Amino acid sequence: MRVVDHLAIAWPLELIRQRGLFVELVRREVESRYRGSVLGVFWSFAAPILLLAVFTFVFSTVFEARWGRAVGDRSLFALMLFPGLILYSLFAEVLGRSPGVIVAQPNYVRKVVFPLEMLPAIAVVSASVHAVIGLGIVVLFKLIATGGVPVTTLWLPIIVIPYIVMLCGLAWLLAALGVYLRDIGQITSVVSTAIMFLSPVFYPIEALPVDWRPWTNLSPLTLVIEQARQVMIVGEAPDFTAIAVYAALAGAFAAAALYLFQRARKGFADVL
Repeated sequence: MRVVDHLAIAWPLELIRQRGLFVELVRREVESRYRGSVLGVFWSFAAPILLLAVFTFVFSTVFEARWGRAVGDRSLFALMLFPGLILYSLFAEVLGRSPGVIVAQPNYVRKVVFPLEMLPAIAVVSASVHAVIGLGIVVLFKLIATGGVPVTTLWLPIIVIPYIVMLCGLAWLLAALGVYLRDIGQITSVVSTAIMFLSPVFYPIEALPVDWRPWTNLSPLTLVIEQARQVMIVGEAPDFTAIAVYAALAGAFAAAALYLFQRARKGFADVL
């Protein structure tokens, strides 16, 4: 455990020391997504809006789904749906990309001095950039639809940052497994779909039977999505105790995953 605690402290310090390299690689990763496209970075804004429009139409018009007591209020349905959709999309992207992030960069593996642990973290941070843009669109849509934005939205970072820490841990774990077990990518696609329906992405957790709610709370997305809606849409303060517990668990998980990644990296060159 002391080794894990040491990594939890040492890696952020190492990241600060090499922040220039980290920022440059994140920038390249973000830019490479839309390289060669006509609209470029504009897709970061257009894609979530189009996705929101499609999901809102399907659930509120085709299936006539309503959010709580908001019968006929499609704008509220869209507002409640969007934070969950954005946060889930971030999770799904990390889950889908992480198993191949080391395999796709064999040249870095052969460079002894290159900090390989940066690669999974870069994938998470670059995906988080697009998620932050999506959440910004939620704020803008809230302003247009209701004429104001709750001041509690300022609490959003304390909800999202522990979530990103947890995703970094997930990325380190899957990146290491992906080198030795190539089938992990097939497994994560199934898990991603299951998590989407087992988390309150398309519904409020209150819609579930009481007996099922504890199982839904086991999802790493449930608390984050519910709290994001609470501060951004409902306008209430977050559950600080629950967030503190989540942050502690996320930090412990990330530290343990980084430790396992560093142990597993010794054999990366042999496998690749």
